[in-house]
Amino acid sequence: MPELPEVQTTVNGLQSLLGKEITNIKLYTTKLRYLIPKNIIKIAKNNKILKIYRIGKYIILKLSNSYSLVFHFGMSGRLRISKIDNYRLVKHDHILLFIKNRKILSFNDPRKFGFIDFAISKEIYKKKYIIKLGLDPFDIQLTYHYLFKKISNSKVPIKQILLDQRIITGIGNIYASEILYDAKISPFTPGFHLNNDKLKNLIKSIRKILKKAINFGGTSIRNYVAIDGTLGNFQNKFKVYNKEKQKILGFKIKRVVQYGRSTFYCPSIQKKFTIRNN
Repeated sequence: MPELPEVQTTVNGLQSLLGKEITNIKLYTTKLRYLIPKNIIKIAKNNKILKIYRIGKYIILKLSNSYSLVFHFGMSGRLRISKIDNYRLVKHDHILLFIKNRKILSFNDPRKFGFIDFAISKEIYKKKYIIKLGLDPFDIQLTYHYLFKKISNSKVPIKQILLDQRIITGIGNIYASEILYDAKISPFTPGFHLNNDKLKNLIKSIRKILKKAINFGGTSIRNYVAIDGTLGNFQNKFKVYNKEKQKILGFKIKRVVQYGRSTFYCPSIQKKFTIRNN
């Protein structure tokens, strides 16, 4: 599933469409994860794209008519920009946005777990799938005070807490393993065992790993490619993810299953922290 770095890389790649007009939309399906709103063509057609940004893992295209389009990739979705003269409809291209500069923005999703929606721009944060989101990893309000309030009574392992989009939005399974290795925190450590220093280091590692992943164009393991079709390169920078039985700093990396998801970590470096000092 595309995570925050892949979504941000896509947002960065879409900036060439700023100020351009959407002249038409073609739909090749009526339903992805949800039914596609019937009036989305009327909402978007003949309007310019004023802003392109990200909320968590959602991509927002703010239009000139006070509405915004919302894209979510789900498990396998992606956006691609093509020149109209070179474009050929390919399998799983479900939505086409025709842009006035003779380009096409296509939404491709083999597994159909993604979706497209629209909202009144000033009410975007009221959408049911956005209102429940926690803080963005790069939000200045994400402090150890915030995390302490959220997890000070939690017996849930910190790996699972990082995946909880209601606390911090945008972190997925791959980056959770890399973040916890960088912070030298065991993925099994319950939230209430983390003291202020550990929480401060964790926030630093969250931002460090996600920023690095964005700089390398995200991670391409299964479906993800950038807006221009190029692969991300962060998978070549993994320290622990997908490296079971390999060694790092002379210590062996292990793979375990937590809550149905693979966790990669180094037990000798990421020792379980059990003393609270707040």
